Amino acid sequence: MNLKSERRGIHVDQSELLCKKGCGYYGNPAWQGFCSKCWREEYHKARQKQIQEDWELAERLQREEEEAYASSQSTQGAQSLTFSKFEEKKTNEKTRKVTTVKKFFTASSRAGAKKVAQEKIVKQGQLGRERNADNILRDLKEIFTPSWELASPTEEIQEAKAPSPSINRQASIETDRVSKEFIEFLKTYHKPGQDIYKQCKLFLDTMNHKRDLSIEEQSECAQDFYQNVAEKLQTRWKVPPEKVEKAMDQIEKYIMTRQYKYVFCPETTDDEKKDLAVQKRIRALHWVTPQMLCVPVNEEIPEVSDMVVKAITDIIEMDSKRVPRDKLACITKCSKHIFNAIKITKNEPASADDFLPTLIYIVLKGNPPRLQSNIQYITRFCNPSRLMTGEDGYYFTNLCCAVAFIEKLDAQSLNLSQEDFDRFMTGQTSPKKQESDSFSPDVCLGVKQMYKNLDLLSQLNERQERIVSEAKKLEKDLIDWTDGITKEVQDIVEKYPLEIKPKNQALAAIDSENVENDKLPPPLQPQVYAG
Repeated sequence: MNLKSERRGIHVDQSELLCKKGCGYYGNPAWQGFCSKCWREEYHKARQKQIQEDWELAERLQREEEEAYASSQSTQGAQSLTFSKFEEKKTNEKTRKVTTVKKFFTASSRAGAKKVAQEKIVKQGQLGRERNADNILRDLKEIFTPSWELASPTEEIQEAKAPSPSINRQASIETDRVSKEFIEFLKTYHKPGQDIYKQCKLFLDTMNHKRDLSIEEQSECAQDFYQNVAEKLQTRWKVPPEKVEKAMDQIEKYIMTRQYKYVFCPETTDDEKKDLAVQKRIRALHWVTPQMLCVPVNEEIPEVSDMVVKAITDIIEMDSKRVPRDKLACITKCSKHIFNAIKITKNEPASADDFLPTLIYIVLKGNPPRLQSNIQYITRFCNPSRLMTGEDGYYFTNLCCAVAFIEKLDAQSLNLSQEDFDRFMTGQTSPKKQESDSFSPDVCLGVKQMYKNLDLLSQLNERQERIVSEAKKLEKDLIDWTDGITKEVQDIVEKYPLEIKPKNQALAAIDSENVENDKLPPPLQPQVYAG
């Protein structure tokens, strides 16, 4: 699905929500844009093609092996005949020994029945020997009473025990309640109700023996079961369409309550890894504001603020549900609260272009736990008719689009520069928060103080960044000045080199050196003139 970001906000063409095969149902990113029906058809085609290719490859290899064997046999001649007799004798001897061993360890049909009975007695003994009489009475009762009236929810829970006693106790209470509701519901269907219950029990037994299959293969088994039961309700049992939908909801609830702990976020998939990646991504985008997403919701209005809180609560509550239909109901309630919040803010009905940005904002603000696991669980094991049509399918498809948008969110999607986007993502700064003075009088004082503190922290952060920048600039200027002075001194020294001359001798008195000039007249003596 191609998500488009426009200046007026996030926009998704409604045709892009539909199956790309053009059948008119809602598509799903997990099904590569197909609806459940078309995806199953494409999956079966690809699977049949792969099986056919594998079969052709096996036949070709077998033919080549037979040809190579025939060629080797034709070249051996008489030695091959002797060796063949030896191999035949060896094979007969081996077969005889194996048959003897099988006879020794294989029991007769009567002994086999006795062994099965003994194993059954051992299993019953594990539950308590004192219940043997009750088990016999129960077996007799099963012969003359419809099986769906005999269901004991507590006994059904024992088929799959949880590893933790507390978890087992909690699951037992819910499973007990669901079993009672399912049995009471089937009583209104009379004969079809008995067949439905038998089909459900058979499916659960089959799934218990298919734990080694991949989660996609188990999902395919569940989807086939839903389709077969729905067809039987409509064609064989002639159940009205409105009752078929209710029956399928109860069947899904009964089955998935028991299969939840085996098929939700299994260890064989990377669902948990995707959950952690989405949570980390949403935490990194905590700075995204409604204005960046063009969300038409004014949380200053008390009614709108309450709707936003309810929407966040519903999307978080989705993880606590065990049945895919209940998880879808949480998504639907969340979406309806979003539509009401938009309607109150704009005083007019909300449009699809208003809904998707608001849903993205709710997901970013709520950061639902195990979001990808819940989406995959709904996709794999929900009744496909709910995902292909109706408001549940529409809201679920939009949620998948919202998650895909969050995973690919970039600067252009939020109408930001790449520099600002990088700074926000690394936490170097945060967008300008709303001034506390602009709040309405009804807003909590704690919220005002929070925004005031955030503004103060933002200012301090900017001031610190400015001081650090100026300090680095001053350090650079000092280094440049020192380098400049050193270079100037070096240039002067090179231009005017310093020459060191030898030390001069000490100067003596003038008269003391006149040894050769003895005939010179004596120096003049000062005379005093009187008068």
